[in-house]
Amino acid sequence: MGFFERYLTLWVALCIVVGTLLGHRWPAAFERLGSIEWAHVNLPVAVLIWVMIVPMLMKIDFGALRQVGQHWRGIGTTLFINWAVKPFSMALLGWFFLRHVFGPWLPADQVDSYIAGLILLAAAPCTAMVFVWSNLCRGDAAFTLSQVALNDAIMVVAFAPLVALLLGISSITVPWATLVISVGLYIVVPVIIATGVRAWVMRNGGQARLDGWLARLGPLSLAALLLMLVLLFGFQGQQILAQPLVIAMLAVPILIQVYFNSGLAYLLNRKLGVAHCVAGPSALIGASNFFELAVATAVSVFGVHSGAALATVVGVLIEVPVMLSVVRIVNRSRSWYERPQAGGI
Repeated sequence: MGFFERYLTLWVALCIVVGTLLGHRWPAAFERLGSIEWAHVNLPVAVLIWVMIVPMLMKIDFGALRQVGQHWRGIGTTLFINWAVKPFSMALLGWFFLRHVFGPWLPADQVDSYIAGLILLAAAPCTAMVFVWSNLCRGDAAFTLSQVALNDAIMVVAFAPLVALLLGISSITVPWATLVISVGLYIVVPVIIATGVRAWVMRNGGQARLDGWLARLGPLSLAALLLMLVLLFGFQGQQILAQPLVIAMLAVPILIQVYFNSGLAYLLNRKLGVAHCVAGPSALIGASNFFELAVATAVSVFGVHSGAALATVVGVLIEVPVMLSVVRIVNRSRSWYERPQAGGI
């Protein structure tokens, strides 16, 4: 993990502080930035999202889908967690904590928006950072690559219907047209661009040249993420200072769902006899989120000043330390995982 990735939580925290203070000090400037829109899409945020997402998607080799059958039990477990458990468990946790447990301390007009942000966060499996997590737990590289490629392919067709379903169940109105535009802008088009650029680089220099491109583009991608956070928290500056505990309350369901889903994936893989080098990345992919897509969709569908945008950004804040703790658990439990089972988990 590089220097910026290792201390990503620190940079995110600093951006939160800077953005919040700037938004409180100069609200009119952020109002003007927030009004630069086209088809409900905030253009400054959209540009930053593209700069952030495309380099990450360039790491994905969709040719790896040919290897899916080699690890079908681990892949099946991860797909089950990503698409049948995680989004629904997050919707339930959001409903329980934000409507009931923390309801009296949250602004009533933002509760639905907060829940929507959590749903968006959980509905998109992580794409880029899982390569880092997999490497840290000595995961099978072929499995990780094929699993991520398959998840990305599924997201193209499943993300919008799943989000619409869960928002509908939560009695939250969703503009279908804006949701579809978000999928096109932040999944389909970036995937096409990243796949085309990756193929061109591979034809004109091979893996070594691609690695060079990714090394140069990585800091630019992270810089775009951090600048976007300054913007988003600048848009929300006055609300955050008025409700300083909101971020902590939003973090609770996110933390619970990460540990629940990673633990469930890990145990299911053990029960199915999957090798630890597959079970580790399976648990990590099952728990982490494609927060870049979630933030972009929240901004497009609900607006830059919405609680949904704030909820997705909280996911960015806690992603690195929480996932590093999961990596630590997976590594430390390897001897237990590989111990012969006596009739049960």
